[in-house]
Amino acid sequence: MTATHTELPIGIAPLTPHQGLRWSPLLALATAAFLGIVTEALPAGVLPEMAHDLRVGESAMGQSLTGYALATGLSAIPLARATARWSRKRLVLAAVAVLLVANAVTALSPSYPLTMAARIAAGVAVAAIWSELVGYARRLSPPHLHGRAIAVTGIGVPLALSLGIPLGTWSGRLIGWRPTFGLVAVLAAALLLWLAAAVPDAPGRRTGRAEPLLAALRLPGVRPVLFVVAAFVLAHNVLYTYIAALLDHYGMADRRDLVLLVLGITSVAGLAITGALVDRRLRHLTLAATAAVLAALGLLLLPTPAAPLVLLAAALWGLGWGAVPPLFQTAAADAGGDRAQTLLVATWNTAMGLGGAVGGLLLTLSGPNAFPWFALALLLPVLAVTTLARRHGFPAKRP
Repeated sequence: MTATHTELPIGIAPLTPHQGLRWSPLLALATAAFLGIVTEALPAGVLPEMAHDLRVGESAMGQSLTGYALATGLSAIPLARATARWSRKRLVLAAVAVLLVANAVTALSPSYPLTMAARIAAGVAVAAIWSELVGYARRLSPPHLHGRAIAVTGIGVPLALSLGIPLGTWSGRLIGWRPTFGLVAVLAAALLLWLAAAVPDAPGRRTGRAEPLLAALRLPGVRPVLFVVAAFVLAHNVLYTYIAALLDHYGMADRRDLVLLVLGITSVAGLAITGALVDRRLRHLTLAATAAVLAALGLLLLPTPAAPLVLLAAALWGLGWGAVPPLFQTAAADAGGDRAQTLLVATWNTAMGLGGAVGGLLLTLSGPNAFPWFALALLLPVLAVTTLARRHGFPAKRP
């Protein structure tokens, strides 16, 4: 099914097939995605330090990622309904403003409950950002460049992993985790100015009722895409949320920054490859991304893998993970349009939240050696469903 955007008037001057990408607004939106990921994942890089200062265990501190992601996933659908008539630009600006306040509160918070409250508020705000990225990308580009525009707005995710989180981890060790969250708040303030100046507005729905969001589940291809998203994201976040504990298990606790850097840089490479080919090779790239992460898990499951093998696993993991955001966003948009995008945001972030919770349970019951096995058990069905969804969901030729 070809993605349509009938629920929201476009509100942006129509583009001709000969026009290229509108880089400034797309990159501003990519920076919003960067800010959302940095805000969400920064605790993973400074988890021991945050846990110590707030006087809780690492498993409890890991729930700061869980609460953030679950807030995003669970609020995506009701937030989309509540803000359907809002100006799209106003919605994005409000969301970034909430991220600014939440990061500032986290930097100053004296207690674990207040920190969790700020994290949950930030998670709700970022649901609005994720819901708007794909719609804006498609409105700001001609049809034959939709996939590439989605990849541009998605570049903030691997850049956050390759630069934001390693720099945040290094900054947390150098000046402390509190000033580091303060710097993220400063970034949010600068982003507000850029968005206000560069991003065109699009009005919300003014009259009539939108089709029920859950009705998109009946469209061919939507359910396979959402299953693949849920399983892939859950597998990734079980590993990523507790990467400090996982690396300690491999005797690489002092190389956390390096592993995160390798993971992030290869994520950028995965996104670059996807951005160039997603409009023509959606199915093949999804299979390749899954195979890359499966290969990484195979290395991690070797008996006592040496440091070079762990770094190679991080590189393969990054290549696969960096590729999937534009792949899944494009597949969802093709299968179900804007409604499927909202469902994707809900599914993605609920899986992220469950990753923190399930990872904490695995850490308590079995230790970090259980993480790769759990991820493997999730990604083998992903490979099977993607392979079988050759007509709808992940077709060889996009509609």
